[in-house]
Amino acid sequence: MEVSVAQGDQGIIPDNEPIILDGCDTIVGLWAKRCGEMGERVAHREKKLGIWQAYTWSDYYHGARCIGLALLSLGLEKGQAVQILSEDRREWLYCDLGVAAVGGIPSGVYTTDSAEQLAYLVNDSGAAFLFVENDEQLDKFLEVRSQMPDLKKVIVFDSEGLADFHDPQVMFLDELLDIGEEELTVHTDRFEAALAAAQPTDPRMLIYTSGTTGPPKGAIITHRNMVYQLSAGQQLLDYDRDDELLCFLPLCHVLERLISVEFPIFAGCRVNFAESPETVFDNLREVSPNSFTGVPRIWEKVYSRITIMRSEAAWIGRKAFDWAVRAGMRRVAAREEGRGLGVFARLNLMLANLLVLRNLRNLVGLARTRRCTSGAAPISPELIRWFAAIGVDLIEGYGMTETSGVATVNPVDDNHIGTVGPPLPGLGLRIADDGELQVKGPAVFKGYWNKPDKTAETFTDDGWLRTGDVGRIDNHGCLTITGRLKDIIITAGGKNITPAEIESRLKFSPYVSDAVVIGDGRKYLTCLIMIDQENVERFAQDRQIPYADFASLTRAPEVRDLIGQVVAETNKAFAQVEQIKDFRLIDILLTAEDEELTPTMKLKRNYVNQRHANLIDSMY
Repeated sequence: MEVSVAQGDQGIIPDNEPIILDGCDTIVGLWAKRCGEMGERVAHREKKLGIWQAYTWSDYYHGARCIGLALLSLGLEKGQAVQILSEDRREWLYCDLGVAAVGGIPSGVYTTDSAEQLAYLVNDSGAAFLFVENDEQLDKFLEVRSQMPDLKKVIVFDSEGLADFHDPQVMFLDELLDIGEEELTVHTDRFEAALAAAQPTDPRMLIYTSGTTGPPKGAIITHRNMVYQLSAGQQLLDYDRDDELLCFLPLCHVLERLISVEFPIFAGCRVNFAESPETVFDNLREVSPNSFTGVPRIWEKVYSRITIMRSEAAWIGRKAFDWAVRAGMRRVAAREEGRGLGVFARLNLMLANLLVLRNLRNLVGLARTRRCTSGAAPISPELIRWFAAIGVDLIEGYGMTETSGVATVNPVDDNHIGTVGPPLPGLGLRIADDGELQVKGPAVFKGYWNKPDKTAETFTDDGWLRTGDVGRIDNHGCLTITGRLKDIIITAGGKNITPAEIESRLKFSPYVSDAVVIGDGRKYLTCLIMIDQENVERFAQDRQIPYADFASLTRAPEVRDLIGQVVAETNKAFAQVEQIKDFRLIDILLTAEDEELTPTMKLKRNYVNQRHANLIDSMY
C-alpha cells in the first residue's frame, strides 16, 4: 500500500490532540470572540430593492443570540437538529450560529428539494424546528405536514404574500426575534452559558450528502473538524480582514459553509450574498471579490461567456484577444517547466496585460482576486491553464462532506496543474491496493447520523476513511483524482477505464456543458453529451441554422458535426481503447430539479444511464 503522510514533520494529528485557534477550540467560541472584536465593522452585505445594505458583526451576534434564546424557550434541546430551507442570506447564518451556540445542530435543505425530500430530511434528522425562506418553501411543508409529526414549529423568514396566513404551527422570524428579545431581559446570561458549554467534539453541523448512490446520509461535522480546517487553511490560503467574498453556492453544502461562514469568522472579512443563482455573474462584477471559490461548472461558464464575447468582437478585437492569451500561455508553460521568460516574452506579456487582459478581468469581476479555487468535481487542467493565461490564479482542491470540506489543495505559489495538491498539514493520505484514496486525520467526520452500520462501512479496520475515489500520489506528494471507484468502466475486453478525465477534456470545449462516458461491459466507449445552450445557440444563429427549441437544436446536423469535432479532438489525447467511438446529444436541459443532477450540479450517472437507456443502446 502506497502512503503519503501530511506536510511537515508533524505527521497525522492524533484524535486526542487539542486543536486551538486564536485561543478557541470551538467555532461558536471563535465566532463570539470575533463579534466582540469587530463590533460595528461590516460582516455581511446583501441587496434590498437593488441597493447593497450592510450589517455589522454586532448585528450578527445579536440576531443569532435572539434566535438561539427563542428556540431554547420553545423547547430546543442540546443535540437536537434544526433544518434551514432557504437560499443564501444573512438570516441563514444567524440561524446557523444561533442554533450551534445553544447546543443545537444546524442542517440545511436545498431549495430545489421536493416536499417529499424535505419530509425525509426532517424525519431522518429528528428536527424539532424548521426555518423556511418564503411562501414557496412553506408550501412544501404544508404539502407533507402530516408526514412530520415530531416537528414543533416552522419559522418563515419572509412574510410577503402571507399577510392573511395563520397557522398555529407556523410563525414568522420577526415573532421569533421578539421572543428572543424578551428572553434576553429574563435570562441575561443563558446564551453565553450555553455557548461556553460547547465542546470540540460536539456536532457543529449536520451535512446531508448529495445522495448519488441512494437516500442522503447526514454527516456529523464537529467543532474540532472545522477548527482544524481553519487552522490548516490559514497556513495555505491568504484571507485578509479587508477581503470581500461572494456567497452564492448553497449553504447546505459543506464547501460553501466553510468558505462563507467559517473562514470569514476566523479572518473577519466581509461576505456579500448573491441575489440569486441567476445573478451570480452580475454580482461577481459588482463585488469583485478578493478570493472566489466555485464548482467547475461556474468556471466553465465564465470561460464560455468570455468565448462568446470574443466571437462577437470585431476582427481586430479577436486578434488582440488571441495574441494576449498566447502571451499568457507562454508564461504558464514557463512556470510549469520551471524556467523564466525571456525579455521579449516578458515585455509582450506586460503589453498584453495592459491592453487586453486587465480589462478582461475587470469585465468578469476577477480583477482583485488573489486566489480562485475550484472544487467539488473534476475540472479540466486546460481550463486552469487558460485562466492562468488571462492572469487569474485558479487552484484546484479536493475534499468531500466526510472530510469536512477540504483534504488537499494546491498553493497559489506552487500550483501543480492536473493535481488537486498535497494534503492539508496534519492529514494523511494513502492509496489502497484497488486504487482507492483513503484519508486519516482531524478533517475526517464523526460519522453518519443514526447510521452506525453505514459509518462502519466507510472506515477501514485500522481507522482510515474510504473515500470511494480512485487516485494516485506523485513524487511531490500531490494527489491526482482519476475517478470514482464505482464509476470505473470495465469493457468487454477487460480494460479498466476511469471516465472522469475523458469527460473533463470534453467539457473544456465551450460547446459542451456535460458528458457521461458509457462502456461498462461493452465492446467500446460511447458518450452522452449535453450541449452548452448559450454557445451552441450562438453558433447556430451565426450560421443561420434553423431550430425551434433546445431539442431541435440538438438534432441539427451542423450541431452534431460541431460536437463530433470536439469528440475527435478529445480522442487524440487518449489511447485507442479509451477513445469514444460514438455519441448522442441529450435533447433536454438538465437542472438541479431533475433527478439526473445533484443540487451541486454533479451528474447522477445511474439515473442518466437509466433514463437514456434507449439512446445508449442505439450506439451499440
